[in-house]
Amino acid sequence: MTEPGDLTELSFTVTGRIARPVAETYEAVADPGRISQYFTTGGARGRLETGAEVTWDFADFPGAFPVEVVEAIAPQRIVLRWDGESAVDESGMTTVTFTFSPLDGDTRTLVSITESSWHPTQDGARNAFGNCMGWTGMLAAMKAWVEHGINLRDGFYT
Repeated sequence: MTEPGDLTELSFTVTGRIARPVAETYEAVADPGRISQYFTTGGARGRLETGAEVTWDFADFPGAFPVEVVEAIAPQRIVLRWDGESAVDESGMTTVTFTFSPLDGDTRTLVSITESSWHPTQDGARNAFGNCMGWTGMLAAMKAWVEHGINLRDGFYT
């Protein structure tokens, strides 16, 4: 029996500020050519649009990962689903939500990434913490690439 306040799933949110307008920052995630420059080092195939299934390939974590786009509302929000070990969902998938909020007269963007839902177990925590590290790295790499043209991910994991 679940008691009020019992932990039923694990999730996290990471945030970062990008010194670019919200529409440009959104496109840095939605456009496969742009996200391939700093995150999907093996390439991204397919634009993040509602109902699409795209693939993300990471040269440092071989294999193309299928990504289901649940919702894409430019330039505010993108919701994705992809495989997650120890996920609560019976399909074994987690949900990733990107939100893009304009700051300072739309000269900067607050990017928030929330991923859920893992079992509140040791395996669930290990997988959630690993993905939290990955999304934090993605935000840092996006900032460096979008603002300065620097690819932080190149050689970082290998």
